[in-house]
Amino acid sequence: MKASMNKEEIKERICTKLEHHFGVPPENATLEQFYRASVMIIQEILIEKRRKFVTNQRAKEAKSVYYLCMEFLIGRSLRNNLYNLGLLESFEEAAKELGQTSFGIFELEPDSGLGNGGLGRLAACFLDAAASLGYPVDGYTIRYEFGIFRQKIVDGWQTELPDLWLQGGEVWLTPRVDEAVTVKFDGQVIEKWNEEHHVEHINYKSVLAIPYDMMISGYNNTSVSLLRLWSATNLSFDIKLFNQGNYLDAVEQKAMAEAISNVLYPSDNHTEGKSLRLRQQYFLVSASMQDIIRKHLSWYDSMENFSDKVAIHINETHPALAVPELMRILLDDWKYSWEDAWNIVTKTFAYTNHTVMNEALEVWPEEIFKRILPRIYQLVQEINSRFCNEIYEMCKDPSRVSQMAIINSGQIHMANLCICACFSVNGVSKIHSGIIKNNLFRNFSELFPSKFINITNGFSNRRWLCQSNPLLCTFLSELIGPGYETKPEELKNLLKYADNKEVLLKLAEIKKKNKLRLADYIKETTQIQVNPDSIFDVQIKRLHEYKRQLLNALHILHLYDKLKEHPGMEFYPRTFIFGAKAAPGYYMAKQIIRLICCIANEINSDKSVSDKLKIIFLEDYRVSLAEIIIPGAEISEQISLAGTEASGTGNMKLMINGAVTLGTMDGANVEISEAVGEDNILIFGLRTNEVEALKEGGYYPSNYYNHSSISRLMERLISGVGGVSFQDIASSLIGGQNGNGDPYMVLADFESYCQIHKEAALRYADPLKWNRMSLINIAASGRFSADRAIEEYSNWIWKINQVSIR
Repeated sequence: MKASMNKEEIKERICTKLEHHFGVPPENATLEQFYRASVMIIQEILIEKRRKFVTNQRAKEAKSVYYLCMEFLIGRSLRNNLYNLGLLESFEEAAKELGQTSFGIFELEPDSGLGNGGLGRLAACFLDAAASLGYPVDGYTIRYEFGIFRQKIVDGWQTELPDLWLQGGEVWLTPRVDEAVTVKFDGQVIEKWNEEHHVEHINYKSVLAIPYDMMISGYNNTSVSLLRLWSATNLSFDIKLFNQGNYLDAVEQKAMAEAISNVLYPSDNHTEGKSLRLRQQYFLVSASMQDIIRKHLSWYDSMENFSDKVAIHINETHPALAVPELMRILLDDWKYSWEDAWNIVTKTFAYTNHTVMNEALEVWPEEIFKRILPRIYQLVQEINSRFCNEIYEMCKDPSRVSQMAIINSGQIHMANLCICACFSVNGVSKIHSGIIKNNLFRNFSELFPSKFINITNGFSNRRWLCQSNPLLCTFLSELIGPGYETKPEELKNLLKYADNKEVLLKLAEIKKKNKLRLADYIKETTQIQVNPDSIFDVQIKRLHEYKRQLLNALHILHLYDKLKEHPGMEFYPRTFIFGAKAAPGYYMAKQIIRLICCIANEINSDKSVSDKLKIIFLEDYRVSLAEIIIPGAEISEQISLAGTEASGTGNMKLMINGAVTLGTMDGANVEISEAVGEDNILIFGLRTNEVEALKEGGYYPSNYYNHSSISRLMERLISGVGGVSFQDIASSLIGGQNGNGDPYMVLADFESYCQIHKEAALRYADPLKWNRMSLINIAASGRFSADRAIEEYSNWIWKINQVSIR
């Protein structure tokens, strides 16, 4: 089926779908019916393109990559697929002639509730890039019925509601019940030795994993990646109990099974939550490993060439159980020896670490792990025993063996399991990769140095520039041609216009239009009118203390107090825009959201500063909202404590849209600084080595508390903001006599942060200078594309070749 349909062909197909599937002519069809008919057309195109791609891959016996991740933050699919297929303009014209607007149809689609933050958005960008480049990379995740949650702010407090995304999103999912598999939990393991080792798992509870397929289109008619999502259920039904009136007991097993695929990242601040997370992770990897092996055996009749034809990527530690699961299948089902099975495993898996935060490196209590996954526990014990023996033979150091052990002091360390079993371990920015080699996993990197490499994260320039910011995209194409869409490095050709006043003024005009669009959205959703001539300062990311939204909030409160004290002071108007979700069980993160909202309420209701300062918290931050915010952003807040952010990709998306980074030398900010030069980025705060030195020497927040601005802010938090006391936040910053407060050094960086904001306002007051900075950021952003990252993964780690769709 060809993708290059014209307007008339699209109209004909839509009308046919409306009549055949909904029994209505277009003039009587609802917007919902138009949306579903449109998706059906695109699905047919994608399925046919996928069939051709797989046929060619099979003919070439090309190696496959399977990308395991707990989340894929896809966003909306209809507009993205139309753009990638080259049908967007024709579709918009067809919809108009049929009495509909493409905008109305696009807005009807919910964001897919399959992710939370940068990890999931990176995974989505990678599938898009792989498809666009023609690499055979498919993804696996869980089909979360209620997503992570839909955020509602009530009196400043985050409230979590179910995200009912499947009501409009299920049309993109194709169920494959014929390829369902069984995943086993709990029970006991019986081992027998006759002529060979025999393992029997008894008294287990089985869960049926049903696959649903989502097609991810490549750009420019290249290929189609597949994202397979697993849904959990249990088909058992105790009719005897039901007939006795025990209705809940009769469906208990089904309800317990389905809880596995209900919600992404359930709260784990209690035993039940920890157990559910562990079940989720094993459910994902067990179903996926069974499916990957089934696919392999449909092409080849042996497992001997498995590691030659398959690479499996573990994205963060959540899918780490894929390692012992493959061992289980090879040992128990295929009767491989341990040595031969381990040889296959260690040539198959690669691992990307995305965090330096100890609390994010998953550790499972041994007792819970042993109860829920008895056979997997046995295998992890054996892997650990052999690994510890290997390490001891290498270094003769019991202390190092203990630090590197997978099982230690009643805890199972998933990162250690990944490094032990994977042939490649990569960080996601230069500074992050240095930290994991020299600090976090130093013992491992010293003994296994060849495993460790860096691949800096990337983002989809086609999604985050060409689709999100069509005004800027059109202008760039006029200046340097459209080649940057597939070769983002060509954006550097924009540098020749860095001193062209006409070009800089045009960039300012485009930014103003995008700011007006964002201002309209803010007015519509919050009833607050913002000044489009003010500086739009944006911090949009998952709410965590290390990302330091609190530092931003305290600075805003500081500015407000100064304006109240000195009403006539020189002050460039500013609008601070936040978007963030906090994990449901993360109390301090939710308190910081509450603080931001209370500051906003106090400032936004004060008419004396209404023309100078506004604070906006946009609830339910998601991909489709980011696509409105990012084109209108002028300052990109990337202010994590140096040495805590692995990379970040929001900084890259904002950069390509002309925002200037205001941040620390952390994550990919370091490489952005290298790319644009020190004059085109706003850097503040402690460097990583200074942070480490301060920690080693003892960090005492009280040393900074005596600063008049900080002491006043702490008093302000305690006495109340917007009528609410934030004593707990103040206490977390001030700490006690032992200097155990302020773990992310907000107070240490506060003065430097205030100074860089003054510098930002001075530079912004010179429009040509600021727009030149903006242009240079756009021009330097090509190196951060997901296309570049996927090429590096393909060449350096996966060793795969491109496959043509034709």
